[in-house]
This record gives sequence, structure tokens and C-alpha cells, in this order.
Amino acid sequence: MDTIYLEKLLQGHPELLEKILDHPSKNEVQILYTQIDRDKNNVPHFKSFSYRLNPNWYFYPASTVKLPTAILALEKINELKIAGLSKDTPLRIDSSYEKQTAVVQDESAKNGLPSVGQYIKKILLTSDNDAQNRLFEFIGRAELNSKLQKHGAQNSRIVNRLAIGDKGVWAKHTNPITFYLEDKTLYKQDAQFDPNDYPIKLENTRQGKGYMNDKDELIHEQWSFEGLNVYPLDDQQLIMKKLLFPEAFDARKRFKLTNDDYSFLYDYMSRYPFESDYPKYDTTEFWPTYSKLLFYGRDKKATINPNIRIFNKYGDSYGYNIDNAYIVDFEKGIEFLLAVVIQSNENGIYNDGIYEYETVTYPFLKNIGQIIYQEELKRTKEFRPDLTKFDFRK
Repeated sequence: MDTIYLEKLLQGHPELLEKILDHPSKNEVQILYTQIDRDKNNVPHFKSFSYRLNPNWYFYPASTVKLPTAILALEKINELKIAGLSKDTPLRIDSSYEKQTAVVQDESAKNGLPSVGQYIKKILLTSDNDAQNRLFEFIGRAELNSKLQKHGAQNSRIVNRLAIGDKGVWAKHTNPITFYLEDKTLYKQDAQFDPNDYPIKLENTRQGKGYMNDKDELIHEQWSFEGLNVYPLDDQQLIMKKLLFPEAFDARKRFKLTNDDYSFLYDYMSRYPFESDYPKYDTTEFWPTYSKLLFYGRDKKATINPNIRIFNKYGDSYGYNIDNAYIVDFEKGIEFLLAVVIQSNENGIYNDGIYEYETVTYPFLKNIGQIIYQEELKRTKEFRPDLTKFDFRK
């Protein structure tokens, strides 16, 4: 993998990137950029460039783990092969272990009932944490991690629910779930226990100089990420490639998804929150470019380019911002993959909610996306890509 080209490209924009690139280890920057060239049959071929890419250097993946979870939830439904069971089948989640919670309704859905499909919509549109946790419970921790390995994410693990302090033995237990149609039970899944720990040898799992505990007390010890989710950039982009370009992989290595599954995921990955009625979002809280960090940052006043669509899953937590994206310009025939992580935590205190997202990480992600897009404008391609299958513009 070429590392020189991307470094030179970044160094060519000191006015935008110099403050970060002068201290890349401080901000834990990693970048993976992949060019795509199509052959005469429209089959994609990839060439990747990296900057400080290191799968052994830990960063907290936050919500980026939600994309493989969404994919594998659909795959599980297909593998169950139960008549009448689909992503839209209503489900009920019960509780059987300490800290677990039950679900019987979902007010965001048109019919008021929870389903795998509705959870996936909420994950892809606004990165809903509860939706992720419910799909984690449906797939089951052991199956989720087995499937990650099967699909090539060798340096990854998804072992915790998000945003509820899910650690230790509680993360190993998942809820019983029932799928039903009216009074008929289609599938009943018992509560599960996963005894495995999925050890991965990593650097940088202890960070900072202190953290705030649950009582808002400052603890003068390093913050530990040990035992939490792991999802490095190269695994993130691999999963994205397999999802977007199944034709580039041997049939035995593809996700077990239907054409409708692929279209459903592509559509909601690329939608803006205002393009959804169920769930319906307050546009002051979830503005158009809310989840499109690469290319737009978190700029509430950004003007949307109607020819560009971004298929992505971002994450932000503990000062980390990550975005794993496929960016397309339908008018100009541009497409590329870009995955980036950056962190800013100037005071070295974790869990205090004080991170430099607005001044450091969001602008950096926006600038990186724009720089790579401008570079793509200069590239000549022998065959213009046919991007029809990705065009869900309203």
C-alpha cells in the first residue's frame, strides 16, 4: 500500500492541515483513501493509499461499529429462512438479566412497532444508539464476532452495547427476542450468554491523565479502553467495499443479502434526515449534513451539492471523530472510498464532555474530504463509471 502519495498530497495544503499534521500522533490521525477505476464491464478495481495506518494502535470506534451490525442483522434474517420473517416483521424484546430493558413499541415507526428494518433506518440516518443495541441483542454477541471474522474483519470485535456503560458480564448477556405477526409467533430466540472475551493485542488502550466517574468526580488515573469495541480503519473500509461492490468479491465471500437488502442499505446510508418520514426528525437537531462529516464537517449552514451523495457511517465519542465513507458525484462520474480518524482532547481528561470537535476534528474531516474530492476531479479514467445502482436522489 502506497504511503508516500497521500502524505505529499496532505502536505500540499498547509493552510488547512498544517496544525494537525505537525502533530499527527497527538491527534492520532489515520487515513485510508482508495481510488476506484472501472473496467469496460463496470467492475471496480481498487488502489489504496494510507497515512499513519496502524491496526494495532487503538482508537475508540464509537458508532462506526453500527454498519457491520446492520448488515449482519439482515444477513441473519436471510439465513433463518423462516416464511414471513423479514426486516419489517414486528418484534418484541424482553429482559432476563440485570440491567436489560424490554421493548414492545417504537413510536418512530409508521405502525408503532419495532423491527430490524426500523432500527437500521435509525442507525443509518442519525446513528441511534438504542437501535444499535437492539440489533446487537438480536444477532447475539458470539455470532456477531464470528461473522466479523468470517467476513475478513480480522482485527475487530463488537462486544459492548453503546452509551449505557455496558461492560463486563452484562455485555455477555443478550435479551430474549420474539418476532410475530398478529397473534402468530414466527421466531423465538432465547436469551444468550457469550463466555468469550475476544482478546486483541493493542497499543494505546490507556489514555490521558484523568477521567470523570459516574459521580462527576475527577479520578487522577488514565482512562481505560480495554475490553471495548475494536474496529480499525482497514477493517472498516473492507466491510464497506464488500457491501458496496459485492461483484468485486468471490461469491462465497459476499454477504448473504438480497438485492432488496443492498438497495435498502444504500438508500438509507445516503439519505439526509429530512428525507425520512418514518422516522421523522427535527431538522434543527438533525440538520441535512448532520452525519456527513467527510466533505461537509458538522456545518449547519453547508450547501448540499445535489450531484453528490455520501454513503457512510460516522462515529464520535471520547474526542474521537471517525468517518468511513464512499463519496459519489453522479454528474462528474467521481467515486472514491475514504476512512479517517482523528482525536482531540487537549485537557487529557476523559468522560468530561470537553473535546475540540468544532475547532479541530470536524474541520479536519471536512477539509480531508474536500481535498480528496478535488484530487479526484483531476484524475482521468478510461471508463466512466455507471453509478446507477447508487442513485437514490429524491
